[in-house]
Amino acid sequence: MTSRSVSVLPVPGIPEVEPGDDLGAILASALEPLGARDGDVLAVTQKVVSKAEGRVVPEEGAGRAAWIARETRRVVARRGDLVIAETSHGLVCANAGVDASNVAAGFLTLLPEDPDGSAERIRAALEAATGARIGVVVTDTFGRPWRRGLVDVAVGVAGLPALVDLRGTPDRTGRILEATVVALADQVAAAAGIVMGKADGIPAALVRGVEAEAPPGRGSDVVRPADEDLFRESALLSISSRRTIRSFGEGPVPREVLEEAVRAACTAPAPHHTRPWLFAALGSAAARRRLLGAMADAWVRDLRGDGTPDRVIERRLSRSDAVLAGAPALVVPCMRLRGAHAYPDEERAAAEREMFLLSGGAAIQNLLLALHAQGYASCWISSTLFCKEETREALGLGDEWIPLGAVAAGPMPAGEPPPRPPIDLGEHLRVIG
Repeated sequence: MTSRSVSVLPVPGIPEVEPGDDLGAILASALEPLGARDGDVLAVTQKVVSKAEGRVVPEEGAGRAAWIARETRRVVARRGDLVIAETSHGLVCANAGVDASNVAAGFLTLLPEDPDGSAERIRAALEAATGARIGVVVTDTFGRPWRRGLVDVAVGVAGLPALVDLRGTPDRTGRILEATVVALADQVAAAAGIVMGKADGIPAALVRGVEAEAPPGRGSDVVRPADEDLFRESALLSISSRRTIRSFGEGPVPREVLEEAVRAACTAPAPHHTRPWLFAALGSAAARRRLLGAMADAWVRDLRGDGTPDRVIERRLSRSDAVLAGAPALVVPCMRLRGAHAYPDEERAAAEREMFLLSGGAAIQNLLLALHAQGYASCWISSTLFCKEETREALGLGDEWIPLGAVAAGPMPAGEPPPRPPIDLGEHLRVIG
């Protein structure tokens, strides 16, 4: 990128846009008084693009909430009527981009189905009409995490770089930049927003003087990939969106991910200021074979003793082995009763044991949630509860430790999980006045 002066010019004279209008021709006509030049960038609001493309829908009937749900691929956060959602384009914005501003009463606008395609069609029309090489940015107004206020950002780009990667180049002092990737398209959109006021009737602006030594890009280039997103879900949504997943994607679970998950697990409530948990992470194939072999021997012995047919035993073993043996990471949570109060009567002693068991369940839940919050899939399997002695021996643990099942974990599998069925609170919530 080079330093030079930049001008931002409002583009007046654009009439009210209706569905089916030739937006490229309308914009080309409005640009004539400004004299388009090579290198100019035209910023145009999503609203007029959506109107021209017929992305205007009646609010009555389905209702606004239904349109938001239809445009939502994934809910990121929710508070009251406000939904922060990821759209099919990968954009994260309020109410999935469904908006009622600057549209006739009773109607809503939706984001263009393909904002980059919209930008390219406008760019081609402007170049044909003016003979100038013009970039196009389709803009929308987004809120920003950590900061108040709204700012215009690029949702569609054509004819200019969306990102300019400065990594590996020197700064003014000669120090090599290591992390600087400039969102040029967003900078153009924000600059244009200064002259495109919501109430001014100016849906386009010409940004002149933008230069960057990078190939043209697309608005989708600016969308942060899921594996780089440290804030993919709100805390509340992260709890309710965690799913039990028994098949995993390729790759390991890094040790630091497990360590963070165990730290979270150790914040669970426990009686008498204790931390009565141990999480045995099986770090080698030999350790995993030793545990699974001991569990299988114990299950076969006990199930045969109960008269279970061999075919049923084999089916149960194969289901468990498929998950535990195939998981990239395997953790056995354990609990001990050290610190429990010794009560003379059995009823209170049993209640004391139950408190410790409840704390073990809370720690396991925290472990699962922390894995999910870091983008990893997991499931809890009760297996080791039925062969405690064999599990302790296989893991080299003392008799004080009580195994509480096993947690299998790994990268998320490809594709989006199916939506969670709705929960009928009438069955689970009782308000007692």
